[in-house]
Amino acid sequence: MAKKAKKSAKDEPAKKVVASNRKARHDYLIEDTVEAGLVLTGTEVKSLRMGRASLVDGYADERHGELWLENVHIPEYINGNWTNHTTKRRRKLLMHRHEIDKLIGKSQEAGHTLIPLSLYFLNGRVKVEIALAKGKRQYDKRQALRERQDNREAERAMSRAVRRAHSQAR
Repeated sequence: MAKKAKKSAKDEPAKKVVASNRKARHDYLIEDTVEAGLVLTGTEVKSLRMGRASLVDGYADERHGELWLENVHIPEYINGNWTNHTTKRRRKLLMHRHEIDKLIGKSQEAGHTLIPLSLYFLNGRVKVEIALAKGKRQYDKRQALRERQDNREAERAMSRAVRRAHSQAR
Protein backbone atom coordinates (compact mmCIF):
# COMPACT_ATOMS: atom_id res chain seq x y z
CA MET A 1 0.00 0.00 0.00
CA ALA A 2 1.47 3.34 -1.01
CA LYS A 3 1.67 6.19 1.45
CA LYS A 4 -0.15 9.38 0.63
CA ALA A 5 2.12 12.34 0.14
CA LYS A 6 1.51 15.23 2.51
CA LYS A 7 0.09 18.33 0.93
CA SER A 8 2.53 21.19 0.84
CA ALA A 9 1.79 24.88 0.61
CA LYS A 10 2.32 24.67 -3.15
CA ASP A 11 -0.49 22.12 -3.52
CA GLU A 12 -3.01 24.39 -1.79
CA PRO A 13 -5.05 26.51 -4.20
CA ALA A 14 -4.13 30.20 -4.22
CA LYS A 15 -6.88 32.18 -2.46
CA LYS A 16 -6.75 35.98 -2.76
CA VAL A 17 -9.44 37.66 -0.64
CA VAL A 18 -10.93 40.77 -2.27
CA ALA A 19 -13.58 41.69 0.32
CA SER A 20 -14.88 40.26 3.56
CA ASN A 21 -17.98 41.02 5.59
CA ARG A 22 -16.50 41.27 9.10
CA LYS A 23 -19.68 42.73 10.59
CA ALA A 24 -21.67 39.65 9.54
CA ARG A 25 -20.12 37.47 12.25
CA HIS A 26 -21.08 40.13 14.81
CA ASP A 27 -24.66 40.61 13.62
CA TYR A 28 -25.50 37.00 12.72
CA LEU A 29 -25.08 33.51 14.11
CA ILE A 30 -23.48 31.55 11.24
CA GLU A 31 -24.96 28.08 10.89
CA ASP A 32 -23.57 26.83 7.57
CA THR A 33 -21.26 28.11 4.82
CA VAL A 34 -21.08 27.26 1.12
CA GLU A 35 -18.73 28.35 -1.66
CA ALA A 36 -20.37 29.55 -4.87
CA GLY A 37 -19.23 30.95 -8.19
CA LEU A 38 -20.51 34.21 -9.65
CA VAL A 39 -21.63 35.27 -13.11
CA LEU A 40 -19.74 38.52 -13.74
CA THR A 41 -18.95 40.84 -16.62
CA GLY A 42 -15.39 41.65 -17.67
CA THR A 43 -15.29 45.08 -16.06
CA GLU A 44 -16.52 43.61 -12.76
CA VAL A 45 -13.66 41.11 -12.73
CA LYS A 46 -11.15 43.86 -13.53
CA SER A 47 -12.53 46.01 -10.72
CA LEU A 48 -12.28 43.05 -8.32
CA ARG A 49 -8.68 42.41 -9.39
CA MET A 50 -7.96 45.97 -8.22
CA GLY A 51 -9.28 44.85 -4.80
CA ARG A 52 -12.44 46.92 -4.75
CA ALA A 53 -15.76 45.58 -3.45
CA SER A 54 -18.13 45.88 -0.50
CA LEU A 55 -20.31 43.13 0.96
CA VAL A 56 -21.81 45.19 3.80
CA ASP A 57 -25.47 45.24 2.74
CA GLY A 58 -25.33 42.12 0.57
CA TYR A 59 -27.64 39.13 0.76
CA ALA A 60 -28.67 36.18 -1.41
CA ASP A 61 -32.23 35.78 -2.63
CA GLU A 62 -34.15 33.06 -4.49
CA ARG A 63 -35.82 33.82 -7.81
CA HIS A 64 -37.33 31.14 -10.05
CA GLY A 65 -35.37 28.35 -8.34
CA GLU A 66 -32.00 30.12 -8.62
CA LEU A 67 -29.96 32.05 -6.07
CA TRP A 68 -29.00 35.66 -6.80
CA LEU A 69 -26.58 37.92 -4.96
CA GLU A 70 -28.16 41.30 -4.23
CA ASN A 71 -26.78 44.65 -3.00
CA VAL A 72 -23.10 43.75 -3.33
CA HIS A 73 -21.22 46.88 -4.39
CA ILE A 74 -18.53 46.39 -7.04
CA PRO A 75 -17.45 49.88 -8.17
CA GLU A 76 -17.14 50.74 -11.84
CA TYR A 77 -13.83 49.90 -13.49
CA ILE A 78 -11.81 53.11 -13.78
CA ASN A 79 -10.54 52.42 -17.29
CA GLY A 80 -13.90 51.13 -18.51
CA ASN A 81 -15.98 52.84 -21.17
CA TRP A 82 -19.66 52.67 -22.07
CA THR A 83 -19.62 48.88 -21.47
CA ASN A 84 -19.03 49.42 -17.75
CA HIS A 85 -21.33 47.58 -15.33
CA THR A 86 -23.79 49.04 -12.83
CA THR A 87 -22.39 48.94 -9.31
CA LYS A 88 -25.16 47.15 -7.38
CA ARG A 89 -26.69 44.91 -9.99
CA ARG A 90 -28.13 41.46 -9.25
CA ARG A 91 -25.55 38.68 -9.84
CA LYS A 92 -26.34 35.01 -10.35
CA LEU A 93 -24.73 32.45 -8.01
CA LEU A 94 -23.37 29.27 -9.55
CA MET A 95 -23.99 26.20 -7.40
CA HIS A 96 -25.10 22.60 -7.74
CA ARG A 97 -28.87 22.05 -7.74
CA HIS A 98 -28.86 20.05 -4.48
CA GLU A 99 -26.93 22.83 -2.71
CA ILE A 100 -29.37 25.46 -3.99
CA ASP A 101 -32.39 23.42 -2.90
CA LYS A 102 -30.88 22.81 0.55
CA LEU A 103 -30.09 26.52 1.10
CA ILE A 104 -33.47 27.69 -0.18
CA GLY A 105 -35.24 25.24 2.13
CA LYS A 106 -33.26 26.31 5.19
CA SER A 107 -33.51 30.03 4.40
CA GLN A 108 -37.33 29.78 4.33
CA GLU A 109 -37.29 29.05 8.09
CA ALA A 110 -38.12 31.96 10.37
CA GLY A 111 -35.21 34.29 11.12
CA HIS A 112 -32.80 32.76 8.60
CA THR A 113 -31.11 34.58 5.73
CA LEU A 114 -28.30 34.03 3.24
CA ILE A 115 -25.43 36.53 3.49
CA PRO A 116 -22.05 36.78 1.75
CA LEU A 117 -19.07 36.41 4.10
CA SER A 118 -16.18 36.89 1.68
CA LEU A 119 -15.41 37.48 -1.98
CA TYR A 120 -12.16 36.03 -3.29
CA PHE A 121 -10.24 34.67 -6.26
CA LEU A 122 -9.58 30.93 -6.25
CA ASN A 123 -7.32 29.76 -9.08
CA GLY A 124 -8.30 32.76 -11.19
CA ARG A 125 -12.05 32.45 -10.66
CA VAL A 126 -14.19 34.69 -8.48
CA LYS A 127 -15.88 32.86 -5.63
CA VAL A 128 -18.16 34.03 -2.84
CA GLU A 129 -18.62 32.35 0.53
CA ILE A 130 -22.34 32.34 1.34
CA ALA A 131 -23.53 31.70 4.90
CA LEU A 132 -26.87 30.51 6.18
CA ALA A 133 -27.29 32.84 9.15
CA LYS A 134 -29.74 33.69 11.86
CA GLY A 135 -29.91 37.25 13.18
CA LYS A 136 -28.60 37.85 16.68
CA ARG A 137 -30.58 39.81 19.19
CA GLN A 138 -29.03 42.87 20.85
CA TYR A 139 -28.39 41.06 24.15
CA ASP A 140 -26.64 38.22 22.27
CA LYS A 141 -24.25 40.76 20.74
CA ARG A 142 -23.52 42.29 24.13
CA GLN A 143 -22.93 38.86 25.63
CA ALA A 144 -20.50 37.92 22.84
CA LEU A 145 -18.57 41.17 23.35
CA ARG A 146 -18.44 40.59 27.11
CA GLU A 147 -17.12 37.02 26.63
CA ARG A 148 -14.45 38.25 24.22
CA GLN A 149 -13.38 40.97 26.65
CA ASP A 150 -13.25 38.50 29.58
CA ASN A 151 -11.10 36.13 27.51
CA ARG A 152 -8.69 38.96 26.64
CA GLU A 153 -8.39 39.97 30.30
CA ALA A 154 -7.73 36.36 31.34
CA GLU A 155 -5.01 36.02 28.68
CA ARG A 156 -3.38 39.27 29.84
CA ALA A 157 -3.39 38.08 33.44
CA MET A 158 -1.85 34.74 32.42
CA SER A 159 0.88 36.41 30.36
CA ARG A 160 1.69 38.78 33.26
CA ALA A 161 1.95 35.80 35.64
CA VAL A 162 4.25 33.97 33.23
CA ARG A 163 6.46 37.07 32.88
CA ARG A 164 6.64 37.46 36.68
CA ALA A 165 7.57 33.81 37.08
CA HIS A 166 10.36 34.15 34.48
CA SER A 167 11.71 37.32 36.08
CA GLN A 168 11.72 35.77 39.57
CA ALA A 169 13.46 32.62 38.30
CA ARG A 170 16.42 34.65 37.08
